[in-house]
Amino acid sequence: MSPVFPMLTVLSMFYYMCLRRRARTATRGEMNSRRAIESNTRALPINVEIVQYAKEVLDFSSHYGSENSMSYTMWNLAGIPNVYPSSGDFTQTAVFRTYGTWWDRCPSARLPFKRTPSTFCSQDYVELAFEEPVYPTAVHILETYHPGAVVRILACSANPYSQNPPAEVRWEVLWSEAPTKVNGPQARQFTPCIKQINFPTNLIRLEVNSSLLDYYTELDAVVLHGVKERPVLSLKTSMIDMNDIDEDEDEEKYDCGIDPLNKPFSIVTLREWPTNGYFDKLPYELIQLILSHLTVPDLCRLAQTCKLLYQHCCDPLQYIHLSLQPYWARINDTSLEYLQSRCTLWLNLSWTGNRGAISVSGFSRFLKVCGSELVRLELSCGHFLNETCLEVITEMCPNLQELNLSSCDKIPPQAFNHIAKVGSLKRLILYRTKVEQTALLSILNFCSELQHLSLGSCVMIEDYDLIASMMGAKCKKLRSLDLWRCKNITESGIAELASGCQLLEELDLGWCPTLQSSTGCFTNLARKLPNLQKLFLTANRSVCDTDIEELAANCTHLRQLDILGTRMVSPASLRKLLESCKDLSLLDVSFCSQIDNRVVLELNANFPNVFIKKSFTQ
Repeated sequence: MSPVFPMLTVLSMFYYMCLRRRARTATRGEMNSRRAIESNTRALPINVEIVQYAKEVLDFSSHYGSENSMSYTMWNLAGIPNVYPSSGDFTQTAVFRTYGTWWDRCPSARLPFKRTPSTFCSQDYVELAFEEPVYPTAVHILETYHPGAVVRILACSANPYSQNPPAEVRWEVLWSEAPTKVNGPQARQFTPCIKQINFPTNLIRLEVNSSLLDYYTELDAVVLHGVKERPVLSLKTSMIDMNDIDEDEDEEKYDCGIDPLNKPFSIVTLREWPTNGYFDKLPYELIQLILSHLTVPDLCRLAQTCKLLYQHCCDPLQYIHLSLQPYWARINDTSLEYLQSRCTLWLNLSWTGNRGAISVSGFSRFLKVCGSELVRLELSCGHFLNETCLEVITEMCPNLQELNLSSCDKIPPQAFNHIAKVGSLKRLILYRTKVEQTALLSILNFCSELQHLSLGSCVMIEDYDLIASMMGAKCKKLRSLDLWRCKNITESGIAELASGCQLLEELDLGWCPTLQSSTGCFTNLARKLPNLQKLFLTANRSVCDTDIEELAANCTHLRQLDILGTRMVSPASLRKLLESCKDLSLLDVSFCSQIDNRVVLELNANFPNVFIKKSFTQ
């Protein structure tokens, strides 16, 4: 046979693979604009396009606003635009709790989990329901201030208004990109090129990453375009992109790559190869080091190749840091069952288990196997959690040191009493939960090792002065405290707190309206807490020059200060602060009436290492 025929055969196979790959891509829509090279697609038949704004906000991970108002809350995303096309800082928009990297540079910052895939960068999310299920053709996001935070758009197969729960809930990524820096804070309509899906949806989820932003991003509305009938694509391929052959990349990016966790495998079925290519000659520790660079789905795939790698992939040392948050859409009881014997030390189940994916019994069985060694448990936005789950956590995790229940707003108030049984706790995050006063007093009384405590937006606590007094008496090791939007703490509670918790390095008193500078509460803080590195006095209009000068004199380690909204601070006191606090890196003077843009420019010129933020409204 002529040598040209094998070459033709190889080329034919290659061409077939390209066409097959292109056909697969066409059936699910173009993945992104880079791959849509002269595709010349059009929808047949032509349906009437439905345009609708979000009817309701179903769920979200955080927001800047209060639980009892509409200002700066996620609920502003429902309905028609309130602000767009205007630009600036408006209370009628949806704003998440954080921005930039400032929260990662403060004493309360948590260490990241290893093995988090580089493709997962989401920090917050919001889920929106629309009236009519449609096959999406476009999603418009109206951003009114510091755009560029949205990194993923997903669609769900479940209809939130259906009376019959679906047998299976599917999430598909419509669009995904890494965080980008947008030039300028001006408003824009963001309309990414979305992927076509094979089911109608009226539930859209936005995931955001604000780490590159200079200030809080503000969203005004979301518009969903779609058709009632599934479009049929007519495909004319004039050019094939070589990158389309890489199927694994897209499956990982769009399907989260977690299916291997839901497929049982047995060591009995693994092949016995005559040789392992000398791989088994490597030291055990070296193989473990190599495997430590794989993601969790990759480990599960690799475990199905041979007995040697099965043993290595199932070694609990590979699961010391187990973060399942990147795969939240695919985690269920089956996933937990296959991981329960391997999980150790750190576990992240944030965002997982909602809409029935994880049952109370499945979660309980999981912790009964692996809970005894856990020291860190992240359960943010775990809406499947109830009192039984908290009881199991406290019984099965005696060595637990960190517990995150942020935005677990479905847990009943009385359930938090169980947390008091975990006396070893050093970090407790109860942001946006229904913890009530009696339970919290019990926790503070028995968990004297607490170093980091978040009570932001906990609206069911009636007397924060009593809580502050208990902290001062029992929590002597406290280093960070979040009292964001605490409505009733007074100078009395602040005095008790400052006297008893003198190791405090971080204190958030943002939007605490009952604190008044005239009582001396802020000067008392400055004098009693010399280790302060972060102090947020956001929206307290009474903060004055005396308070700033006391901070300059006593808190020379200060790194972050937020005095947004004060009317009483002059440029002269800010200069004293900047000269004294050499480590200061963030100073928010937005809406400070005496600090105009000219002053900010002057301070920036004289203190270039400090990020001085001045927000505006047009």
